[in-house]
Amino acid sequence: MMDDVIVARSLHVLAVVIWIGGVAMATTVALPAVRHGDLGSDKFQAFQAFEHRFAWQARTAIVLVGLTGFYMTWRLDLWDRFRTVGFWWMHAMVCLWLLFAFVLFIAEPFILHRRFRLWATAQPEVAFARLHRAHWLLLALSVVTILGAVAGSQGWSIF
Repeated sequence: MMDDVIVARSLHVLAVVIWIGGVAMATTVALPAVRHGDLGSDKFQAFQAFEHRFAWQARTAIVLVGLTGFYMTWRLDLWDRFRTVGFWWMHAMVCLWLLFAFVLFIAEPFILHRRFRLWATAQPEVAFARLHRAHWLLLALSVVTILGAVAGSQGWSIF
């Protein structure tokens, strides 16, 4: 294999680990601690403490995943995979990336941040319960995509 593709794939996997690992940590550790008041009574402040720190790591990982994914698709001329249902996991990776890119770069900073602050202040139990459910959904989609991509890249197909 070409050295540039090895580097791109290595950076791609590292960025996915940081990104989805952060989603898993937020979903299974941080949000439950916030919801149960383990990090203080001000749930929004507790949430902001870790969300602010992780947002730029997640955004950087998303950009790196997008760049390396596009590069590998271009360099290895894998465009035809997007025309085959057997490579559903390629579509899943792109869709998951687009969803998170939208949330992290558009929805969160321009829409959700302001609205969530008001909602979390007025109804913290409801706001954080729904946020936690949304994170579980994102984590589930991520896990299915990762399992499909790893198995599919090794030749396994459900179709």
